[in-house]
Amino acid sequence: MLDYLAIDYAGAVRDGAVISASEYAEMREFAATARKRIQALPPTVTSSSLAEQANHLVAAIDAKATPTTVAQQAHALADGLLQAYPIPTAPTQAPDLARGAALYQQNCAACHGSTGRGDGPAGLSLDPRPVDFTNQARADQRSALSLYEVISQGVAGTPMASYAKQLSLADRWALAYYVGSLAYGAEATTGAHAWQQDAAARMQIASLQDLTQARVAALTPALGTERARAILGYLRSHPAGIEEAPQGLALARGRLAASVTAYRSGERSEAAKLALSAYLDGVEPVEPQLNARDNALRATLETAMGAYRTALTSGKPQTEIAQQADQIDALLVKAQAAISTTADDPVATFLGAFTILVREGLEAMLVVVALLAFLRKAERLQAVRYVHAGWALALVAGGITWALASYAISISGAGRELTEGLSSLFAAVVLLSVGLWMHQKSIGGRWQSYLKEKMAAALNQRSAWFLFGLAFISVYREVFETILFYAALWSEGQEAWLLGGIAAGAGVLVVIAWVLLRTSRRLPLAHFFTASSALIAILAIVLTGKGVAALQEAGWLAVSPAPVPHVELLGIFPTWQSVLSQVAIVLILGLGFAINAWRSRMPTTQAGNVLVEKPEVDQ
Repeated sequence: MLDYLAIDYAGAVRDGAVISASEYAEMREFAATARKRIQALPPTVTSSSLAEQANHLVAAIDAKATPTTVAQQAHALADGLLQAYPIPTAPTQAPDLARGAALYQQNCAACHGSTGRGDGPAGLSLDPRPVDFTNQARADQRSALSLYEVISQGVAGTPMASYAKQLSLADRWALAYYVGSLAYGAEATTGAHAWQQDAAARMQIASLQDLTQARVAALTPALGTERARAILGYLRSHPAGIEEAPQGLALARGRLAASVTAYRSGERSEAAKLALSAYLDGVEPVEPQLNARDNALRATLETAMGAYRTALTSGKPQTEIAQQADQIDALLVKAQAAISTTADDPVATFLGAFTILVREGLEAMLVVVALLAFLRKAERLQAVRYVHAGWALALVAGGITWALASYAISISGAGRELTEGLSSLFAAVVLLSVGLWMHQKSIGGRWQSYLKEKMAAALNQRSAWFLFGLAFISVYREVFETILFYAALWSEGQEAWLLGGIAAGAGVLVVIAWVLLRTSRRLPLAHFFTASSALIAILAIVLTGKGVAALQEAGWLAVSPAPVPHVELLGIFPTWQSVLSQVAIVLILGLGFAINAWRSRMPTTQAGNVLVEKPEVDQ
């Protein structure tokens, strides 16, 4: 309905005056109906914003605003609805245009005419008259998705009925694409050349979903009207050609350039969206290869692209935006060279696989080892199996993730970063509380009375499942990232060297775990608690930094560069958001340790039902 309004309003109002009373009345009715239906939708966090946009649209039509203004507001509201209430927005495979042409002649030609001009014999008596699909001004405002929705839903108040029951899903998509191509028949030939030869143009549409939602009017700022018509005309007629779209760093460069163009046109939100896509859809998929070849370059690129997104949303001057984009483009060129020159290097594959496993696995292993050592020191061996079950199940889940990432689904960059970020912050919060608790038991002899009086209650069934959950989360968050790295490296054809690197890394981790467990058994219990609390506190700081960085890469948090070194092993990233979050954790730990030390000096007292133990002497 909103799409129909965006297109047909131009036939109702011109230069602030009504040129068709019936069309204008219909536009007002459609806007009011859309607002009423939006208000009736299930509430979401964006409901108030959508309602406000709907009010603005109604007011614009009442004020006889320009067709351009109304079209922009209607399309923006439609896009907001799709984000708030997601529905499938693309076919699962390229539609069959021959099938679409046959369906058109069977179901549409009688009203819309055999060539789509709206002059079919049955349509001559209809009011309103059938749409002329060859009218380019109208077609420029329509996406294949909007045509599909009209075919599926019909248009209330018009002779256009729903075909959801008569036509299958695939048939409706085929018909929508065919109808969407009728206005651009002459341009399709030149569009083929532009799509195949002009890399900058091909970077604007990277997937079938992009193509399905693309409109000439939306592509015009980056491509110009004629080129946008040619390319979209070709792709709607030959949707299988989308497979030729650029991927990886080439896609990132194209989205980056498009974001600069959009920013210069005043479309700040669109520029930010393109910049985020440049990272998530362009850089993120090839990050494993780049990480294995040049980790420092990958880190610099991530920070630069994050800072660029923040600059876009902050409204920086266009010259500054262009300068940042040029710097990032140079980094992307350098990254492409790094990947290309070492893509077939077996030694690089081995070292990459080895380094990834040791780096990512060390954090998870330290948490598991600390839990196992604690349980053995406390002589609660029956709870050890919960920890083993947690990390073992995390490895199984990792294997399933590998299968899904390789053969079943594509895990998006945003999904990956959000999974890593949220799980890291969750584990950091848990480790923070565990570290403070262990520190409390490590001072003033409290560990003895605790073990004697509290251990049985503390390690009940509920706490054992807590240990299971902590082990699972700590291991899976690392396995998740590692598996996706390996799935990307596996496709390079160096399977034997990749497996060799994994085996070597696993061997190193086993040796480190054995040494730590042996060492922990020889430590006096009080010293063990002290060392464990310090280790877990450090891990909480590391995971906090990594969690914030992952959410920044997903576009959830802003990125403000900070003059600090990048030490990924310690979770230190050169952004103020990451650094300040770690500083906050350090302050919380410092305050908690100070309170623990103060309480340890208090004499034995009774305070209600709470017993404050008197320090005992280790016999």
